[in-house]
Order: sequence, then C-alpha cells, then structure tokens
Amino acid sequence: MKTALSIAGSDSCGGAGIQADIKTMTMNGVYAMSAITALTAQNTTGVRSILDVTPDFLKDQIDMVFEDIGPDAVKIGMVSNSELIKTIADRLRFYKAKNIVTDPVMIATSSAKLIKTEAIETLANELFPLSAVITPNIPEAEVLSSVTIETCEDMEKAAKLISDRYGCAVLLKGGHNVNDASDVLCSDGKITWFKGERIENPNTHGTGCTLSSAIASNLAKGYGLENAVSKAKEYICGALSAMLDLGEGSGPMKHSFDLCSRFSEENTD
Repeated sequence: MKTALSIAGSDSCGGAGIQADIKTMTMNGVYAMSAITALTAQNTTGVRSILDVTPDFLKDQIDMVFEDIGPDAVKIGMVSNSELIKTIADRLRFYKAKNIVTDPVMIATSSAKLIKTEAIETLANELFPLSAVITPNIPEAEVLSSVTIETCEDMEKAAKLISDRYGCAVLLKGGHNVNDASDVLCSDGKITWFKGERIENPNTHGTGCTLSSAIASNLAKGYGLENAVSKAKEYICGALSAMLDLGEGSGPMKHSFDLCSRFSEENTD
C-alpha cells in the first residue's frame, strides 16, 4: 500500500488540517501519517487560539515516520513560524523526500490569519524549491507574486512568475471569484487549465487542505502531475456536491461521500 505524510496543523472541528488530510488520503487509497505543526482551537465560525509545537518535537515526529514506514508523498499545510518551516525543510532534504505538495496556508476560510508575516518568505525560500507542486489560492498567489489577480490571464501570469522564481510547479486555484472554480497549472513553463463548475455550496471549510492531500495521494500512487490534479479535482467536486451541512459557519465537506463499506451504514432500527 502506498503511503503519504501530512505535515500540518490540527483542526479541532475536523474539517481542515490534519483531520481533513487523513480523511482525504484514506478515501484516495493511501495510508495516511501525520506530523502536527500546531494545535488550533477552532470551529466553522473562526479560530480562537493556536499553539505551535516546538521545532524539536516536530523534528521527532518527522524522523519517526521516515525511520519506519516512510512516505511515498508528503503534503505540507499550515506552518505558522520560520523555525518550524526550517525544521521541515531540513528533515525533508535529509531524507530526500519525494512528491512534496505544499499548500501555502496563510488565511483560514473564516479569515483568521494562520502564518506570521515574516514566515512567508521563509516558507517560499525553504519549501517551495523542494516541492513537486504548490497550491496557492488567489489571495496567496497575490502575496507571492505581487500581481493583482482579476482575470484568467492574471492567473497565468502569477502562476508562471511564482514557478519561475522558486523552481516548482504551481497550481493556482481559481475559486475566489475569478472564474467558475477553474485552476491553472504552470509546470516547466507549460500552462494547463483544469476547468471546473462552481458548486453552490457555502460549506467550503478545508477545501485547500483536501485538494492538496488528494494530489499528494495521487502522486504517491504513481500518477503524473496533471493526472494527479485532475483526479483530485474530481474528488473534491464529489465531496462538495454531497452538500454536507454542519456548524454555524462555513462548514466542512463530506470527505467520505464515496464510502460504501457496510461499517459506514447508518442505523435504521
């Protein structure tokens, strides 16, 4: 069985972060492992507090995974400070990790800031060059590229600029009202669009975590980058289309929409 490691923060309401990553990786057919960067106290309405782990503890988590089972792919999500970012980069270089997918998480769906300003440059310089692909949304790509994104042409320009600057493929997600949820991939100078129909579902908590984890899962299984992205978009479309409605704010998706096990059946007694 192929394996994947999520290095990310914990989401106490279960819709994003480590919890979303494990659900997504499991549903996409790989064995999921985790190294937690931070504990967050949050729900669908917002983030109340964040408690970072220490660099030494994060190092120990990553080492224990690589020393034993070992991942076929690595997804990196929320990392809020520079020391933790440097720790991750050091260990991934040490183990020559492959199929790294970095989701440059900066702002939660609830608009809470999840990374310190000075850590953004460290994230870009330390982790992007190690990555097979990074998956910024439009606000994140505007920060990384200094390009104001209002059109599809702007998306292509920003994706190419970021890709050229950091030497990695860039999947720029178009779900922030530029288009109908279509994403653009810039890889080795090639531009590829992944068309998507906007699903009218206000419950989008954890969509970025879910997409990047699905891509990592597909890379772990041996798919090329374009196929990995295409299959991941198909999965997230299904999870959104299931129209799960939990919580008072922007709720989670139904990651298990395609789960058909007899153990998942509801009690009808």
